[in-house]
Amino acid sequence: MSDGNCFIVTYLEVAPASASAAAALIQHRLEGSRKDNGNARAEAFRRSAPSNQFVLVGIWRDQAAFEASRDGAASKDILAKLTPHLITGIDTRMHNALIGGPDTARGQGAVFVVTHIDVPPPNKDACIALVETQVVASRKDAGCVRFEVFQQADRPNHFSVVEAWTDRTAFDAHIVSGHTKDFRMKLTPLSGGLYDERIYEAVK
Repeated sequence: MSDGNCFIVTYLEVAPASASAAAALIQHRLEGSRKDNGNARAEAFRRSAPSNQFVLVGIWRDQAAFEASRDGAASKDILAKLTPHLITGIDTRMHNALIGGPDTARGQGAVFVVTHIDVPPPNKDACIALVETQVVASRKDAGCVRFEVFQQADRPNHFSVVEAWTDRTAFDAHIVSGHTKDFRMKLTPLSGGLYDERIYEAVK
């Protein structure tokens, strides 16, 4: 459950021709973020297809530490260089930890999955109960490196699921498992939007 940290999930999309340039800029900023005071995790992932979409996942000691990094000169410099490549606004979502646990070891071929779930507010608690059950079961699946869920701070009926798997084979086995099908079948009538599951690879 939540340990008081601030969990940030940021989505951005650039012009298709700018994907490689954007990845280089994002990687440079990651290296800086990891050195910033209060950072516990800074990662970026590039979507498998379309490959011009990115998501950044960060864990910070608190909101003030995140904002100090975001508003620092290094971040502003990267943002200025990145802005001409953007084709939509940067979508930054602040979360509280909901449920998860430490990663296990992963290799170079790891697959990352980030999913956005939203339900109407009256269905929030039912969604949390389903998510908690799915996290426990998924973390036992072969090849699971990470399976954690963040609850959005300003919209507690919105959630971000962050997964890592040793490879695509492990992920594909997970999504056809009985517990995953049961989870999705029960979640669908509660949902306020599509189950927005996206597959990524790490930006080194």
